[in-house]
Amino acid sequence: MAASRTPRPNRAESLTAAQSSNPAGSVPAHGVPGHSLAALALPIPPALSLNHFAPSLPLAVALSGGADSMALLLACCLRWPGQVRAIHVHHGLQDAAEDFAQHCQHWCERWGVPLQVVRVDARAAQGQSPEAAARTARYQALAQAVQQQWPQVHDVALAQHADDQVETVLLALSRGAGLPGLSAMPAQWQRQGLTFHRPWLDVPGAALRAWLTACEVSWIEDPTNADVRYTRNRIRRDVMPALEACFPTIRQTLARSARHAAQAQALLGELAQLDAQTTGLPPRLTALQLLSPARMANLLRHWLSTLDDPDARPSTAQMDELVHQVQACTTRGHRIELRVGAGCVRREGDSLGWYNP
Repeated sequence: MAASRTPRPNRAESLTAAQSSNPAGSVPAHGVPGHSLAALALPIPPALSLNHFAPSLPLAVALSGGADSMALLLACCLRWPGQVRAIHVHHGLQDAAEDFAQHCQHWCERWGVPLQVVRVDARAAQGQSPEAAARTARYQALAQAVQQQWPQVHDVALAQHADDQVETVLLALSRGAGLPGLSAMPAQWQRQGLTFHRPWLDVPGAALRAWLTACEVSWIEDPTNADVRYTRNRIRRDVMPALEACFPTIRQTLARSARHAAQAQALLGELAQLDAQTTGLPPRLTALQLLSPARMANLLRHWLSTLDDPDARPSTAQMDELVHQVQACTTRGHRIELRVGAGCVRREGDSLGWYNP
């Protein structure tokens, strides 16, 4: 089979849970005779090595059907035979969604990988970006699939690579982001009781596609990747070629800068935790006022982040004003009530509180 970017035309069955003979749209853990992984795949190239990646097993891989996740699934299956599961999140946002699901089912059957297809409603709520809505729905679906079908799985691998990381850094720079934004995508983090990993943040996307082509493994191109209404796609099409012409190693250097930013942010997080032992959370005004403005802002951002509410993310202007108000609060009757994120911060005696009306 020649490598291609189109789905297999002979896989026409639907993958809804109701119509599948397997629960939750699953694919059983058996392969198609004569199509072992050893026969299908070439050895993992050194650039794509997973030697640095040590998840607990069994491991789940988020599988979209695109080149990146297909390569990651194949590499994980070669490294940990019989210990890999796949989850495909069916967003239902485009006509090609069924093709993606069928493509994933075809290759999981061929490689003997258990697959869960989870359908979600990823439509954006009022005031929410389509990307944020899809991302939230995707992580919820991944956690649901693991916790309901494979409770023994504690780690999930995602296939974002160096190109995605560089695009994220450039987007953050264009928005005037601070260290959290410039840190771009973390290589590892915890969410909803699972540990998520991105083992290929240093690997260029071209290397993944070259390996899949050599292995004669097909993938599907997401039609939205060509839609220049999305800033990320314009960066990929217009900005990156120009940057690479001037700075051939721009992908590696920006990825390195993101790692430096992540280290610096980790130190700020540790400092905020130390300060929180003195100020308390929610923070007390008298203790806050003993901190420098920069340290106070760091502690306040840490406090708001502990609320685990996306509406509690302050803009730079909002944080600057909040620090100013805290510094000026020297009398018992001084009132603080400021818009912060989509809610507000209010003074409550000697402490601050955040509310989302």
